[in-house]
Amino acid sequence: MVVKDLTEVLVAPDSYQVSPEPVLLIAELQGALALCLHDEARGVGGLLHLRFVGGSGQPSDVTDNTLSSVLVVLDRFKRAVIGASARRDDIQARILAHALPPIDAQEPSATLVDLLRADLADGKIACGAQLTRRAEPVRVCFQPFEGRVWIARTPRDAG
Repeated sequence: MVVKDLTEVLVAPDSYQVSPEPVLLIAELQGALALCLHDEARGVGGLLHLRFVGGSGQPSDVTDNTLSSVLVVLDRFKRAVIGASARRDDIQARILAHALPPIDAQEPSATLVDLLRADLADGKIACGAQLTRRAEPVRVCFQPFEGRVWIARTPRDAG
């Protein structure tokens, strides 16, 4: 998909960007996830980019430290996108996560994706999730004004 004439904004790991403007938010995912949140009624959206895996390249367990810091950032992010809006039917959410291909080691029973989905469900926001497992990073592109999200080839893949 080619999007012309949109300013590209790269969202760094462990941060987020929110915009009501027609821009393109981009996150390079390598052992990370992107939560794309869009308020259709207000025409506002945002991308939250979080590290998703530990040193092994596999999804890591949710610890108390992870839980508290992620919930603080997640709460700020949701307030920036949704504001005080009470209409949850206008909110669209999607999680795209990247991890290395599976190995024989047992993976944790609860990951950051599960934590985010549970938090959104508590707020009556439906959320789809997709986990991509490959050695190469993936590039998530999100148009916050329209709520369109897709995975694009990384610049390394294109060459």
